[in-house]
Amino acid sequence: MRTPPRRYRSEDEDSGRWIGFPFRAGDIVISTRSKSGTTWMQMICALLVRGTTELPAPLTELSPWLDWLVEPRDVVYRRLAAQPHRRIIKTHTPLDGVPLDPRVHYVVVARHPLDMAVSLYHQAGNLDRARVAELTGQPVPAGPPAPRRPVEQWLASWVDREADPRTDLDSLPGVLWHLSDAWARRHESNVALVHYDDLLADLEGEMRRLAGRWGLEVPAERWPELVEAATFGRMRERADQLAPDGHGVLRDRRAFFRRGGSGQGRDLLDASGLARYQRRTTALAAPDLLAWLHR
Repeated sequence: MRTPPRRYRSEDEDSGRWIGFPFRAGDIVISTRSKSGTTWMQMICALLVRGTTELPAPLTELSPWLDWLVEPRDVVYRRLAAQPHRRIIKTHTPLDGVPLDPRVHYVVVARHPLDMAVSLYHQAGNLDRARVAELTGQPVPAGPPAPRRPVEQWLASWVDREADPRTDLDSLPGVLWHLSDAWARRHESNVALVHYDDLLADLEGEMRRLAGRWGLEVPAERWPELVEAATFGRMRERADQLAPDGHGVLRDRRAFFRRGGSGQGRDLLDASGLARYQRRTTALAAPDLLAWLHR
């Protein structure tokens, strides 16, 4: 008997919205942690599925975030039902919180947790919290936001912070909870793991690998333009169309594509901070996952 999906909820997300979703054969579900390559993978999938760099609508409409409470569930369901092509659906929910259908492809993108955390820090400064609260029916914050600590101090505290991985998914325990679940499923035929650094090092190779897994045929002459369109620089140029900001929650859409590099998190911790990070991750995840994640 199949185990029912775990329920994950926050102020602006509810994985329960997946229950009853009518999957179609060939659907692609992108499951990532925040700031780990979600939008990048959405763009890659859109390019591979459509076979062209021209998108008929903003990326967030073509590939909606199903469990985000900002938009009514039925609206998202209707938009996906109307799409005639293979559908691409975004979630930040771990795979144990999503119905697993053998006809559906699931892809999980993993990024070094320290790099993900640094991007998360900068993303927090780019969010219009009042707008998010308004859209999700939460109390609107009163007064100016509290001063932010320097990123080096914030990152050290993020490494040390104890958190329930099931309720605080953007914590270090939450990141490794999400990735540990995906790692345990890596040999399943319809689950693909992608390392963020592999996208940086060999974007075309990773795009070809995914196209092959998903049975997507791309004409040989189209590959150069599709790969170029998926580069970080080209995506930043198209921020108005590609940034996940259909409801005006970002202060600056181009700032969403801030840097996208690798190694920045490790550079911000001193030797003792890196040692604490090593001890924490060793206690939270399996050695083979950590070796792959930290290579």
